[in-house]
Amino acid sequence: MEVQESEQRLSLLQKFLWENELGGFRTTPLADDCSFRRYFRATLNDASFVVMDAPPEKENTKPFIKVSELLNGYGYSAPKIIKVDPVNGFLILEDFGDETYTKALSQNKGEMDLYRLAIDLLIDLGRRNYSEEINFLPVYDRPKLLEEVLLFIDWYLIPRLKVPISDLKRKEFLSIWDACLDDLVEGSQNVLVLRDYHVDNLIHLSDRNGLRACGLLDFQDAVQGPASYDLVSLLQDSRRDINPSLRTKMLDRYFNGMAGKLDPENFMTSFYALGTQRALKVFGIFTRQSLKYGNHQYLVHIPRLWHHTLKNLSMPQLRPIKDWLLNNVSEDAINAEIASNT
Repeated sequence: MEVQESEQRLSLLQKFLWENELGGFRTTPLADDCSFRRYFRATLNDASFVVMDAPPEKENTKPFIKVSELLNGYGYSAPKIIKVDPVNGFLILEDFGDETYTKALSQNKGEMDLYRLAIDLLIDLGRRNYSEEINFLPVYDRPKLLEEVLLFIDWYLIPRLKVPISDLKRKEFLSIWDACLDDLVEGSQNVLVLRDYHVDNLIHLSDRNGLRACGLLDFQDAVQGPASYDLVSLLQDSRRDINPSLRTKMLDRYFNGMAGKLDPENFMTSFYALGTQRALKVFGIFTRQSLKYGNHQYLVHIPRLWHHTLKNLSMPQLRPIKDWLLNNVSEDAINAEIASNT
């Protein structure tokens, strides 16, 4: 954000806070995400709120508001909306505090229990009998998935690894993915997919019971899509290593909870396919943050992304994607990239 624009936003923010009786509150910036949104905490004595700054020409707050209402209606914990300025793109939100799963796990606060809770919420989402209440959400369809996977070429392979990709190779990549999604993902039952279901976006709320103890953040990009997507987001997290035994236990818990609702073999095929799609997309997103915005903090996760990608591509059903990758990106380039960020 340019300096002048940033100053204008801060001025509008202060005006918004004064208009909503928070002008005397102390505001401190919170961590940004991979978007144009910014967050602040407003505190005074024992009162605390979170303020979202979402420039309306770059971010749409309506999906966040509608999904928050939907999730709270399901009995989950999403930050409730207290005040909205739709013209200037400001929201005052319920404050869930700072104990993200990332922080709680770094303090050794019951990894097994935290993941069980996150899995149980996904089971609840997967077993719901959806009707028209999620019809306002876009469908996570093949065109969108293909658009996202191209981020791997356009932001990672070409500008970062300096791999020359011709138009013919690009079309071949898309054609392979098109067939893959047709064979491995199409036909999956659509559920509410939060899309960024990982340790940075889950909050441990120790004062709440049941599923409400798992606070949900960053859900404005929710879609109607395959249930395997959020599960792979959690269990193939680009931000932390997960012990294989824990991953196996969580998959078993998920399948036990979803008994009678899905075929495990077909589900896992979708899991690995969408895990690969998500990893390739995230390669592009993290690299774009570095190259375009000078935000290099996410590059440290690239070795983990390669680990997930290569593991997923060992599945026979994904052999065409693996062949394309190894035919166009040398193992030396992959190993060098992994080593440079380890």
